[in-house]
Amino acid sequence: MSESKRLVWNEVAPEGAKALYGVHHYIMTGADLPEELIHLIFLRVSQINGCAHCIDLHTRDLLKTMPIEKVVLVPVWAEAPHLFPDRYRAALAWAEEVTLVSETHASDEAYAAVSAAFSPKELVDLTITIAAMNAFNRLGAPFRLPVKARA
Repeated sequence: MSESKRLVWNEVAPEGAKALYGVHHYIMTGADLPEELIHLIFLRVSQINGCAHCIDLHTRDLLKTMPIEKVVLVPVWAEAPHLFPDRYRAALAWAEEVTLVSETHASDEAYAAVSAAFSPKELVDLTITIAAMNAFNRLGAPFRLPVKARA
C-alpha cells in the first residue's frame, strides 16, 4: 500500500465533520443502547470495512468493559455463541446485514430476528449506530486516518 499523504477530511470540511460528529454525539448520549453494545457495533462494522484507525480506537474502547477473550473473537462472534448474549448476537447480525446491504438487501429474516430482540426505538438507534460507523469508516479508510502511535 502506498505511503502517500492523504487529506485530513475533518480539517478540509469542518462543517461536514461537525454534522457527522453530531450524529455520534446523539448515539453516545441519546440512543437507547448500552455503551458496550455501541462500541461492539462500532468495532464489528469497522472490521468489515477495514478501517484501521477505527478498529484500533473501538477495540480500546471495548476493552474498557469487555474481557480481551471476547474482544478478540468479535470477527467470529457467530462461532462463539456462548460468549455473546442473544441481544448482542442479534445486533451483530444486523450490523453485518446493514453494512453489507448491497449483498444482503437487509433480509426479512435478519429484520425479524433483530426486531424480536430490540424495541422499535432501540432498533432505529442501532441502525443509526451502524450507519454512522459506516460513514466514519468511509472517510477514515480512504483518507488513511492514522492509527495512533502507542509506546
